[in-house]
Amino acid sequence: MSSAQHPYVIALTGGIASGKSAVTRRFESLGVAVYDADIAAREVVAPGSEGLQAIVSAFGPEALDAEGRLDRAAMRRRVFADDQARLTLESITHPRVRQWLREHALSDRGPYCLLAIPLLAENIEHYRWVDRVLAVDAPDDVRLDRLMQRDRIDAALAQRMLDRQASREQRLAIADDVIDNSGDEAALGPAVARLHEKYLGLVGAR
Repeated sequence: MSSAQHPYVIALTGGIASGKSAVTRRFESLGVAVYDADIAAREVVAPGSEGLQAIVSAFGPEALDAEGRLDRAAMRRRVFADDQARLTLESITHPRVRQWLREHALSDRGPYCLLAIPLLAENIEHYRWVDRVLAVDAPDDVRLDRLMQRDRIDAALAQRMLDRQASREQRLAIADDVIDNSGDEAALGPAVARLHEKYLGLVGAR
């Protein structure tokens, strides 16, 4: 897709507890639209959606709670115990999430927008159409400590959660830009401001 046909799109990623939300809040404060894959994942299985109908067709009415919404806890238990069920669920939700993100990005009217995609490294082949990748980075031991404090969990569970994602090295390998969030969150403001100016320059130079 040529640059004349779509807005400038930057995919933002980072491992669990790296500080993605803190970074996206700062971009939003500068007037940049952020489209979040986690929000997309809820939208595409909302009551009345094709996504929810497809899940019920695949898993039966027990996939719904008493209000007719997706029973997330029940589905989590189901896919955690059964890889085939997980793959089936992902085959329904993931393409719809990607489509939601793409539609929102391509209709954005700002100079550029961000897509917040936690699992970008695992799915980078589906996002070749974005212009740039920004990774929020912090060492694994820092993220482990943050995760234990944030979710009030022990080190073993926190480590399993980290291990289920792509490695730090895999994320850095796909990144055009990196924000170091290994220290105090206050340092994020200047880092985001510098990138904002850089991105406005890149948009202007297209």
